[in-house]
This record gives sequence, structure tokens and C-alpha cells, in this order.
Amino acid sequence: MSDDRKRLDVLDAPDALAPTDPWSALRALTPARIGLGRVGASLPTRELLAFGAAHAQARDAVHLPLDVAALRPRLQALGLQPIELASAAPDRATYLLRPDLGRRLGASGGALLDAHTAAHGPLPDDALLIVVGDGLSSAAIERQAVPLLAEVQRQRPPGWTLGPVVVATQARVALGDDIGQRLGAAMVAVLIGERPGLSSPDSLGIYLTRAPRVGRSDAERNCLSNVRAEGLVHAEAARRLWWLAEAGRRLGATGVALKDDSGLAPGAGLGVTAAAPLPSGRSG
Repeated sequence: MSDDRKRLDVLDAPDALAPTDPWSALRALTPARIGLGRVGASLPTRELLAFGAAHAQARDAVHLPLDVAALRPRLQALGLQPIELASAAPDRATYLLRPDLGRRLGASGGALLDAHTAAHGPLPDDALLIVVGDGLSSAAIERQAVPLLAEVQRQRPPGWTLGPVVVATQARVALGDDIGQRLGAAMVAVLIGERPGLSSPDSLGIYLTRAPRVGRSDAERNCLSNVRAEGLVHAEAARRLWWLAEAGRRLGATGVALKDDSGLAPGAGLGVTAAAPLPSGRSG
């Protein structure tokens, strides 16, 4: 074969000369930005554009309001009648600047819960109160809350009931303490939108608190983090939540007093030791 023909064959199949990308196998395992490559001293254009799109998604997740009207019928389809209220933060801008206001109920929300307790009495000791809060990602609530609650219902252990579901806007985690105290709850689980990352704008966190009351610290909660299809899937998140709820009820406490040994093989009961624990969520 002539040298000219050999040169043409190489041009027709340039991939044959391309070096193997050592990052390919790792990129297939994570959405994290690794092995982006470079053009000179800069990122490739495609990666720069992808970064801009991800940053826009994260900003939207923080600033877009939760569509409570659209969420309501989806909760009702599960047989849940949500109580809807807001924190003391009057708008999103104030919420972002004043985290303390997101931890307290607004006057109308407090009055609504006080009236509910006066009419129905405090929640029974076997009830798990669920608070769904927009937090820092309304996208997380819109995408994760309903399928997660469906799993929570499906996996509910004997000896437990579900209290009312409270949907709270402009909410921080500690708002569950105010809500739980007013409803007389023995335990509250706050499902809340987590601070979005550049590859996870729709991640939901679960914060479980025994005997909620105003003034509880984060050290008195257990946290399950990154609930979404690409992270802690809904069925496993519900299993771990019920494990922690049962363990917390037996211990009489949550938080640093309660070791999270929920990383057992799926289906294993409380107190069973597994050989290969699953990864834990972020500390609350």
C-alpha cells in the first residue's frame, strides 16, 4: 500500500489514533464534574456551557416558589389532607436574608395549628408528624416528596400512624419544632429541599426530631440526605426513616444520642447487624 493510501486510511479513522481517556470509567459512575478536559488553559466550550446551565438550574431551584396548588391534589391522591401554612418570612428575599424567620411560624400559621389542636387534641404518641417544607429547593419537593410519602405509607410498621401532613412555605428545618410543639407531636419528620448543588438541584433531606419543641438544636436530629433517584432512592429513604423512628422511640431521643445503624440489608429488622452497611446520609 502506498504511503498516500496509508495517510488517507488514518484520516478516515481518526479515533484509532486518539488516546484512551482514563476518566471515562469514572465519569460513568458519578454526575460530579471530573475529567472535564481543557483547551489550552481553558475548559472546553461544551463544559463551560454545561456549567452555566447547571448553575441556572440551581438558582431556579432556590428562587422558584413551591407550587402548593399543584402539590395539593397529588397529596390528596395518597389520602392525605395537607395543612398549608407559611413561616414568619413574608417573601423569598426575606427568607434568604433572614434564616431565623424561616424557623418560626407566621401568626396565621400558628393560629391555624392552635385551632387544630383545640379541635382534635394533641397527636397520639404513635403518630409520626410529616412536615413538607420548600427549603432551598422547590424542585426537590415537586419531584421527591410525593413518591417518598407513598413509600412512607407503604412501609409504615405496625404500631405507627401518620399524623397530618403540613405543607410549609419559606421553611427552614427548625420550623418543624414549632409545628410539632403546637400539634403535640411525639416525633416529627421534616422533608425539605436541600441546598442545590451543580449536579443535584432537586435533592431532598429528611430531618427526624423526637419531642419537637422550639429551641431544639441540630444535634437533636437525625438526617437522611440526598433523597432522589440518583442518590438515596425513595424506598430506601422510607425504610431508613422508619428504622430511625422506631429506634428513636425506644431510646426516647434522636440526634447524637441515636446512632444511625439503619444501613442494614433491605428488609432487615431493627437490631440486626449487616455485613455490608449502606452509605449514611449527611449529619443533621
